[in-house]
Amino acid sequence: MSSAWDTCFCVLLSSALVASSKIRIFGFGAKNHTKVIEFWRGIVEDDTGIAEGIAVQMKQWDLEAETVSDFHNVMGEFAEFQPHLVLMDISLPFMSGYYWCSEIRKVSKVPVIFISSASDNMNIIMAVNMGADDFIAKPFDQNVLTAKVQALLRRTYDFGSSSPIIEYRGAMLNTGDGTLTYEDSRIDLTKNEFRLLLTLMQNRGKIVSREKLMEALWENGAFVDENTLTVNVGRLRKKLENAGLNDFITTKFGVGYIVG
Repeated sequence: MSSAWDTCFCVLLSSALVASSKIRIFGFGAKNHTKVIEFWRGIVEDDTGIAEGIAVQMKQWDLEAETVSDFHNVMGEFAEFQPHLVLMDISLPFMSGYYWCSEIRKVSKVPVIFISSASDNMNIIMAVNMGADDFIAKPFDQNVLTAKVQALLRRTYDFGSSSPIIEYRGAMLNTGDGTLTYEDSRIDLTKNEFRLLLTLMQNRGKIVSREKLMEALWENGAFVDENTLTVNVGRLRKKLENAGLNDFITTKFGVGYIVG
Protein backbone atom coordinates (compact mmCIF):
# COMPACT_ATOMS: atom_id res chain seq x y z
CA MET A 1 0.00 0.00 0.00
CA SER A 2 1.38 3.37 -0.95
CA SER A 3 1.71 6.37 1.34
CA ALA A 4 -0.93 8.15 -0.74
CA TRP A 5 -3.49 5.67 0.57
CA ASP A 6 -2.45 6.33 4.17
CA THR A 7 -3.03 10.06 3.63
CA CYS A 8 -6.38 9.42 1.99
CA PHE A 9 -7.56 7.40 4.97
CA CYS A 10 -7.11 10.44 7.22
CA VAL A 11 -9.25 12.78 5.12
CA LEU A 12 -12.79 13.44 6.36
CA LEU A 13 -15.18 14.96 3.84
CA SER A 14 -18.40 16.76 4.63
CA SER A 15 -20.26 14.88 1.92
CA ALA A 16 -20.72 11.12 2.04
CA LEU A 17 -20.77 8.38 -0.54
CA VAL A 18 -23.03 5.41 -0.73
CA ALA A 19 -21.83 3.20 -3.56
CA SER A 20 -23.64 0.20 -4.91
CA SER A 21 -22.01 -2.11 -7.37
CA LYS A 22 -23.42 -4.78 -9.60
CA ILE A 23 -20.99 -7.66 -9.36
CA ARG A 24 -20.52 -10.22 -12.12
CA ILE A 25 -18.27 -13.07 -11.02
CA PHE A 26 -17.08 -15.38 -13.76
CA GLY A 27 -16.48 -18.72 -12.08
CA PHE A 28 -14.89 -16.93 -9.11
CA GLY A 29 -12.09 -15.73 -11.39
CA ALA A 30 -11.27 -19.11 -12.87
CA LYS A 31 -10.76 -18.81 -16.62
CA ASN A 32 -12.22 -22.23 -17.35
CA HIS A 33 -15.69 -21.32 -16.06
CA THR A 34 -18.25 -19.37 -18.06
CA LYS A 35 -21.21 -19.15 -15.68
CA VAL A 36 -22.17 -15.55 -14.96
CA ILE A 37 -23.29 -14.81 -11.41
CA GLU A 38 -24.75 -11.40 -10.54
CA PHE A 39 -24.54 -9.67 -7.18
CA TRP A 40 -24.93 -6.19 -5.75
CA ARG A 41 -22.27 -4.82 -3.44
CA GLY A 42 -22.81 -1.70 -1.35
CA ILE A 43 -20.09 0.65 -0.06
CA VAL A 44 -20.86 3.01 2.81
CA GLU A 45 -17.77 5.20 3.21
CA ASP A 46 -17.46 8.94 3.96
CA ASP A 47 -14.12 9.34 2.14
CA THR A 48 -14.83 9.39 -1.59
CA GLY A 49 -11.17 8.64 -2.37
CA ILE A 50 -11.35 5.34 -0.48
CA ALA A 51 -14.73 4.37 -1.91
CA GLU A 52 -13.66 5.15 -5.47
CA GLY A 53 -10.37 3.30 -4.94
CA ILE A 54 -12.26 0.23 -3.77
CA ALA A 55 -14.56 0.44 -6.80
CA VAL A 56 -11.56 0.63 -9.15
CA GLN A 57 -9.99 -2.40 -7.49
CA MET A 58 -13.21 -4.38 -7.80
CA LYS A 59 -13.46 -3.55 -11.51
CA GLN A 60 -10.07 -5.13 -12.03
CA TRP A 61 -11.69 -8.40 -10.95
CA ASP A 62 -14.65 -7.98 -13.35
CA LEU A 63 -16.79 -6.41 -10.63
CA GLU A 64 -18.87 -3.59 -12.07
CA ALA A 65 -19.37 -0.53 -9.82
CA GLU A 66 -22.04 2.17 -9.82
CA THR A 67 -22.12 4.96 -7.21
CA VAL A 68 -24.84 7.16 -5.73
CA SER A 69 -24.57 9.89 -3.09
CA ASP A 70 -27.65 10.30 -0.86
CA PHE A 71 -26.35 9.58 2.63
CA HIS A 72 -29.56 10.83 4.29
CA ASN A 73 -31.40 7.89 2.74
CA VAL A 74 -29.06 4.94 3.31
CA MET A 75 -31.85 2.41 3.88
CA GLY A 76 -33.73 3.67 0.85
CA GLU A 77 -30.58 3.20 -1.22
CA PHE A 78 -30.11 -0.22 0.37
CA ALA A 79 -33.59 -1.30 -0.68
CA GLU A 80 -33.19 0.16 -4.16
CA PHE A 81 -29.84 -1.45 -4.96
CA GLN A 82 -30.52 -4.80 -3.26
CA PRO A 83 -26.90 -5.32 -2.10
CA HIS A 84 -25.58 -8.79 -1.41
CA LEU A 85 -22.60 -7.42 0.49
CA VAL A 86 -22.00 -4.11 2.28
CA LEU A 87 -18.65 -2.44 3.04
CA MET A 88 -19.06 -0.09 6.01
CA ASP A 89 -16.90 2.44 7.87
CA ILE A 90 -17.54 3.21 11.55
CA SER A 91 -17.11 7.00 11.54
CA LEU A 92 -19.70 8.43 9.15
CA PRO A 93 -21.54 11.76 8.99
CA PHE A 94 -24.95 11.99 10.71
CA MET A 95 -25.10 8.36 11.92
CA SER A 96 -22.32 5.87 12.66
CA GLY A 97 -21.69 2.67 10.79
CA TYR A 98 -22.90 0.79 13.86
CA TYR A 99 -26.30 2.44 13.52
CA TRP A 100 -26.64 1.60 9.82
CA CYS A 101 -25.50 -1.96 10.42
CA SER A 102 -28.16 -2.44 13.08
CA GLU A 103 -30.78 -0.93 10.74
CA ILE A 104 -29.74 -3.31 7.96
CA ARG A 105 -29.94 -6.25 10.35
CA LYS A 106 -33.59 -5.45 11.05
CA VAL A 107 -34.49 -6.30 7.46
CA SER A 108 -31.66 -8.37 5.97
CA LYS A 109 -28.95 -10.95 6.63
CA VAL A 110 -26.72 -9.46 3.92
CA PRO A 111 -23.00 -9.79 4.80
CA VAL A 112 -21.41 -6.62 6.23
CA ILE A 113 -17.67 -5.93 6.33
CA PHE A 114 -16.46 -3.01 8.46
CA ILE A 115 -13.40 -1.10 7.23
CA SER A 116 -12.01 1.32 9.80
CA SER A 117 -8.86 2.74 11.35
CA ALA A 118 -10.58 2.42 14.75
CA SER A 119 -9.47 -1.20 14.95
CA ASP A 120 -9.06 -1.68 18.71
CA ASN A 121 -10.68 -4.71 20.29
CA MET A 122 -13.64 -2.76 21.64
CA ASN A 123 -14.64 -1.46 18.18
CA ILE A 124 -14.18 -4.87 16.58
CA ILE A 125 -16.36 -6.49 19.24
CA MET A 126 -18.96 -3.73 18.86
CA ALA A 127 -19.05 -4.21 15.08
CA VAL A 128 -19.56 -7.95 15.44
CA ASN A 129 -22.27 -7.45 18.06
CA MET A 130 -24.07 -5.07 15.71
CA GLY A 131 -24.14 -7.76 13.05
CA ALA A 132 -20.88 -7.41 11.10
CA ASP A 133 -19.41 -10.50 9.46
CA ASP A 134 -15.82 -9.26 9.21
CA PHE A 135 -13.58 -6.33 10.16
CA ILE A 136 -10.66 -4.94 8.14
CA ALA A 137 -8.31 -2.37 9.69
CA LYS A 138 -7.08 0.69 7.79
CA PRO A 139 -4.68 0.98 6.13
CA PHE A 140 -5.39 -2.24 4.27
CA ASP A 141 -4.22 -4.08 1.18
CA GLN A 142 -6.75 -3.92 -1.65
CA ASN A 143 -5.97 -7.49 -2.71
CA VAL A 144 -6.76 -8.74 0.80
CA LEU A 145 -10.08 -6.87 0.71
CA THR A 146 -10.97 -8.36 -2.67
CA ALA A 147 -10.14 -11.87 -1.46
CA LYS A 148 -12.31 -11.43 1.65
CA VAL A 149 -15.21 -10.08 -0.43
CA GLN A 150 -15.07 -13.03 -2.81
CA ALA A 151 -14.73 -15.56 0.01
CA LEU A 152 -17.67 -14.09 1.94
CA LEU A 153 -19.87 -14.10 -1.16
CA ARG A 154 -19.03 -17.76 -1.80
CA ARG A 155 -19.82 -18.76 1.77
CA THR A 156 -23.03 -16.77 2.00
CA TYR A 157 -24.88 -17.47 -1.23
CA ASP A 158 -25.90 -20.55 -3.14
CA PHE A 159 -25.81 -18.47 -6.33
CA GLY A 160 -29.46 -19.18 -6.93
CA SER A 161 -32.38 -16.90 -6.31
CA SER A 162 -32.26 -13.80 -4.11
CA SER A 163 -34.84 -12.40 -1.71
CA PRO A 164 -35.15 -8.71 -2.52
CA ILE A 165 -36.52 -6.12 -0.12
CA ILE A 166 -39.17 -3.68 -1.31
CA GLU A 167 -39.23 -0.27 0.43
CA TYR A 168 -41.83 2.48 0.57
CA ARG A 169 -42.24 5.25 3.15
CA GLY A 170 -39.67 3.54 5.37
CA ALA A 171 -41.56 0.24 5.35
CA MET A 172 -39.37 -2.70 4.32
CA LEU A 173 -41.10 -5.78 2.91
CA ASN A 174 -38.79 -8.81 2.97
CA THR A 175 -39.90 -11.09 0.15
CA GLY A 176 -37.80 -13.92 1.55
CA ASP A 177 -39.47 -14.40 4.95
CA GLY A 178 -42.71 -12.50 4.29
CA THR A 179 -42.25 -9.95 7.08
CA LEU A 180 -42.67 -6.19 7.12
CA THR A 181 -40.40 -3.91 9.15
CA TYR A 182 -41.17 -0.29 9.95
CA GLU A 183 -39.02 1.81 12.30
CA ASP A 184 -38.52 -0.46 15.33
CA SER A 185 -41.53 -2.68 14.66
CA ARG A 186 -41.57 -6.06 12.95
CA ILE A 187 -45.00 -6.77 11.52
CA ASP A 188 -45.90 -10.41 11.01
CA LEU A 189 -48.15 -10.98 8.02
CA THR A 190 -50.39 -13.88 7.11
CA LYS A 191 -49.87 -15.49 3.70
CA ASN A 192 -52.82 -13.59 2.27
CA GLU A 193 -51.70 -10.27 3.76
CA PHE A 194 -48.19 -10.78 2.41
CA ARG A 195 -49.44 -11.56 -1.10
CA LEU A 196 -51.71 -8.51 -1.08
CA LEU A 197 -48.99 -6.15 0.14
CA LEU A 198 -46.38 -7.65 -2.20
CA THR A 199 -48.65 -7.15 -5.22
CA LEU A 200 -49.48 -3.57 -4.21
CA MET A 201 -45.86 -2.59 -3.47
CA GLN A 202 -44.59 -4.20 -6.67
CA ASN A 203 -47.06 -1.94 -8.49
CA ARG A 204 -46.41 1.15 -6.36
CA GLY A 205 -47.97 4.26 -7.84
CA LYS A 206 -50.38 2.22 -9.97
CA ILE A 207 -53.95 1.19 -9.27
CA VAL A 208 -54.19 -2.57 -8.79
CA SER A 209 -57.59 -3.98 -9.69
CA ARG A 210 -59.55 -6.14 -7.29
CA GLU A 211 -59.43 -8.92 -9.88
CA LYS A 212 -55.62 -8.91 -9.91
CA LEU A 213 -55.50 -8.98 -6.12
CA MET A 214 -57.91 -11.91 -6.00
CA GLU A 215 -55.69 -13.73 -8.51
CA ALA A 216 -52.74 -13.18 -6.16
CA LEU A 217 -54.71 -14.75 -3.31
CA TRP A 218 -55.85 -17.66 -5.48
CA GLU A 219 -52.20 -18.71 -5.73
CA ASN A 220 -52.58 -20.02 -2.17
CA GLY A 221 -55.01 -22.59 -3.54
CA ALA A 222 -58.00 -21.21 -1.62
CA PHE A 223 -61.22 -19.88 -3.12
CA VAL A 224 -61.40 -16.08 -2.89
CA ASP A 225 -64.43 -13.92 -3.54
CA GLU A 226 -65.04 -10.16 -3.30
CA ASN A 227 -65.95 -10.34 0.38
CA THR A 228 -62.82 -12.37 1.25
CA LEU A 229 -60.65 -9.77 -0.48
CA THR A 230 -62.32 -6.90 1.37
CA VAL A 231 -61.85 -8.63 4.73
CA ASN A 232 -58.14 -9.34 4.06
CA VAL A 233 -57.46 -5.77 2.92
CA GLY A 234 -59.20 -4.48 6.04
CA ARG A 235 -57.06 -6.66 8.33
CA LEU A 236 -53.88 -5.63 6.53
CA ARG A 237 -54.77 -1.95 6.84
CA LYS A 238 -55.37 -2.34 10.57
CA LYS A 239 -51.93 -3.92 11.07
CA LEU A 240 -50.31 -1.13 9.07
CA GLU A 241 -52.13 1.59 11.02
CA ASN A 242 -51.22 -0.01 14.36
CA ALA A 243 -47.59 0.20 13.29
CA GLY A 244 -47.94 3.89 12.36
CA LEU A 245 -48.41 3.45 8.60
CA ASN A 246 -51.61 5.41 8.16
CA ASP A 247 -53.17 5.73 4.70
CA PHE A 248 -50.58 3.33 3.30
CA ILE A 249 -53.21 1.66 1.10
CA THR A 250 -55.73 3.88 -0.68
CA THR A 251 -59.06 2.63 -2.05
CA LYS A 252 -60.02 3.61 -5.57
CA PHE A 253 -63.74 2.94 -5.43
CA GLY A 254 -65.04 0.80 -8.21
CA VAL A 255 -61.51 0.08 -9.45
CA GLY A 256 -59.13 -1.31 -6.82
CA TYR A 257 -56.35 -0.21 -4.48
CA ILE A 258 -53.11 1.72 -4.70
CA VAL A 259 -49.90 2.15 -2.69
CA GLY A 260 -48.00 5.37 -3.41
